[in-house]
Amino acid sequence: MPVKTFRPLTPSTRYITIASFDEITKTKPEKTLVYTRKKTGGRNCYGRVTSRGRGQGHKQKVRTVDFKRNKRGVEAKVVAIEYDPIRSARLALLEYVDGEKRYIIAPIGLKIGSTLMSGAVAPPEIGNCLPLKNVPIGIPIHNLELVPGKGAQLVRSAGGSAVVMSRDEGYAQIRLPSGEIRRFNETCVATIGQVGNPEHENVVLGKAGRGRHRGIRPLSRGVAKNPVDHPMGGGAGKTSGGGHPVTPWGVITKGFKTRQRHKQSDRLIVARRDGRPMKKR
Repeated sequence: MPVKTFRPLTPSTRYITIASFDEITKTKPEKTLVYTRKKTGGRNCYGRVTSRGRGQGHKQKVRTVDFKRNKRGVEAKVVAIEYDPIRSARLALLEYVDGEKRYIIAPIGLKIGSTLMSGAVAPPEIGNCLPLKNVPIGIPIHNLELVPGKGAQLVRSAGGSAVVMSRDEGYAQIRLPSGEIRRFNETCVATIGQVGNPEHENVVLGKAGRGRHRGIRPLSRGVAKNPVDHPMGGGAGKTSGGGHPVTPWGVITKGFKTRQRHKQSDRLIVARRDGRPMKKR
C-alpha cells in the first residue's frame, strides 16, 4: 500500500503523507462488533492528570478483534477489509459458516473471498491460525500468544512478523521483530503471514492538527520552563538543562531500565534484542 504525497501549495502539504486506503473495501464497521471508546483526557478516576499531552481527538469506535481464534476446525470466509482508527494494521471481517462474524488482523496477501480456518487441522496458509508445533520452520507469523489460550499479545502492529527458528522439548524458539529470540510453549497459537499495511511507518502527520485529531495535545520542553516547573528549567540564555534528561518529577527518560531485574520469564529469553545472551541464574 503506497502513501500519498502532495504538491507543497501550503506549508503543511510540503511534508504531509497520507495512506492511500486502496485495500479498504468497507467504510462502516460491523455494528455488532463495535463500541464507543471512552475518552479519559489522561485523567484517572479522581480526575487527576496522570498522562500529560492527551485530550480531545476525534470520536472513535473500538472494533472487537478476535485474538483467540477459538472456533477451531470451522471455515470462515473473508468478506471485507476495514480500517481501524485505534491500530496501525487493517482488519479483515470473517463470516463463519454458522453465520457468526469476527474481526482479525489482516495479513499481507489476504484477499476477499479467501477461506480461513484455525486449529491444528488448519493448513499453514496466510491468515490461518495454528499451534506453533504445526507451523513450518522459517515462515513469517504474527498474532503470537505468550500464554496458551490467553489470546495473541505479540506481533500485532503494521508490517510486523516473527519467525519460527526451531523446536525442542515442547518449546518453539522464535525471533521476534525486535530481534529478541525467545522460547514459547509449542501449544501457543500464531497466525501465518506478515501483518498488513507495512507502509504505515512512512506516514508523516506533517502538521499539529493531525495530531490533535488523534488526541495528542502539545507539550512544552522542559528546558523552556522555569526551575520551579521543571528540573531542566532555568539558566541564563538558551541552555540544554545541564544534566541528564528527566521528567518533571526527576525520573531519567533516556537509558533508564524499566524491566524488572529478575523475572521468571527471563529463562525463556535466549538472546536479547541487542544480540546479547541472557545471563543464567
